[in-house]
Amino acid sequence: MIQRRTALLLSGLVALTAAIIYQPPGELLAGSSVDSDRRAVPTVEAARSSMGTSGDVRMQFVRAGERVAFPLKSRGAPEGGLGFRYQWMQVGRNESADVMRPLDGDTLLAPLTPGFYELVVTRNGIAQRIEEPRLAVLVPFELKLGSTLNGYQIGRYPAEWSRDDQGERPDGFAEVREEHLDLPLTKHLKVRDFVTHDRQTIWPRYVAVDPRVLDKIELVMRELARRRGEERAQFTLEVHSGFRTPLHNSNVEGSARDSRHLYGDAADVAIDTDGDGQLTLLDAYRVEQAVDWVERLHPELVGGLGVYSSRRYATPYCHIDARGERKRWRG
Repeated sequence: MIQRRTALLLSGLVALTAAIIYQPPGELLAGSSVDSDRRAVPTVEAARSSMGTSGDVRMQFVRAGERVAFPLKSRGAPEGGLGFRYQWMQVGRNESADVMRPLDGDTLLAPLTPGFYELVVTRNGIAQRIEEPRLAVLVPFELKLGSTLNGYQIGRYPAEWSRDDQGERPDGFAEVREEHLDLPLTKHLKVRDFVTHDRQTIWPRYVAVDPRVLDKIELVMRELARRRGEERAQFTLEVHSGFRTPLHNSNVEGSARDSRHLYGDAADVAIDTDGDGQLTLLDAYRVEQAVDWVERLHPELVGGLGVYSSRRYATPYCHIDARGERKRWRG
């Protein structure tokens, strides 16, 4: 009888917000506002493994309709998550992105429409909204028409100028609107940190982000804290450049034509490693040491490291990327 009642409640949830009863997880077990004929609903949250090796990645990127690894953990749930269903909701809205599906494993089906989403899991008509990690469903690269995507000027990738169909290009682009700029990508990084610093004023804008570089930067931050002897040390992190469109990159002095910034797996960062309020060459040297150590421990994140300390720069900074092969240079 309980199962029949649950099925009826779940079928109504597809209709959206009026049927979704959301309460903070801390209140669900208290039972103060849950009907007496319902069983207590377990609290559910994302497992740490869904947030990268660092545990601090707050956004996953996936193409529409693909399977995404999204392990969950719960307190008091039946083994295997029996009885739960899931649905993706647009960030900042109570609008469904897809139908509800049974939660029967650690991989979930991504929505078919590009955007930023949060996961809602439901059991016995009670819904819990999981805000981190969020999901960014990409606009496929193939939808870029020439140098433009939905009116936004991106330019052409090196692979598009050649006849090499296997040339490198991003899988797709996150569609960013102004209200998305402060969404966290990691503990220290936000969406705005990867938006190209060009002069276009059109919205939405489009950004390529490789989560490997997000994970790598967070591991570097953690290593800096360890070396300082303070596990929870707070550092000032400035992102000078994240993703660059090929069009913008072509106007950046000294930038390589196939810069890793084009593919979203690079960031130019300055970190105040000693908390003295200044960005110095010593700070860049400490970052360099931390990157070397992180790559030694996590070879899957190996990549480029450039230390820029010339007097023509206002402050020293480091280029960090996760290209898959070790590169070192100074500028």
